[in-house]
Amino acid sequence: MKNILKNRLALSTVVTTLIILVVSVLLAGVVTYFAINVTSTRVQEENIALTKQHVWVEQDGTAVAAIMVTNTGGRDIVISKIACRGQSVDMAADVWYVTADSGDDLTTDLNYTAGATIDATAIFGGLAGTPDQPATGSNLVLTSGSTMAVYINSPDSINVNDIGLTVALTVFSSQAMYYKETNVEAAM
Repeated sequence: MKNILKNRLALSTVVTTLIILVVSVLLAGVVTYFAINVTSTRVQEENIALTKQHVWVEQDGTAVAAIMVTNTGGRDIVISKIACRGQSVDMAADVWYVTADSGDDLTTDLNYTAGATIDATAIFGGLAGTPDQPATGSNLVLTSGSTMAVYINSPDSINVNDIGLTVALTVFSSQAMYYKETNVEAAM
């Protein structure tokens, strides 16, 4: 015991070890805090609200689906794919869309349109814009705070026997997929 008290290096080794341990824990904490802070402030959330979803089927088996997409997040989004009942929709051939203007009335429901082509008159739920189709190989861009009505002609695997059943409409963006279910309705 006398040797330990006389040896000056005995306590300095313990103190040095404690200092190194405390500094390494603090450094790890600071690095973790910095990483969380950088990633949380630089990443704006992407969020889409899907509303007014419908799938209509005529007696001849012709189907039309419609959904209203609102970008409620803090960044612009790119809709890369839309699926109905798990089947991808051909964006260039079967999708029609209208983006809302500031004066549009968004309280109106989406209306059914008959036939193989989308009728531009009063079906887009209060949106006054002209319907358009995405170019081949392109995606739909929806700016932050904007709303878009999307119509899908002839979604795959929907027929008369599906009336009353629940099907899913899925919208895919670059960061997530958004899922909404609806009942298949008879077109009258």
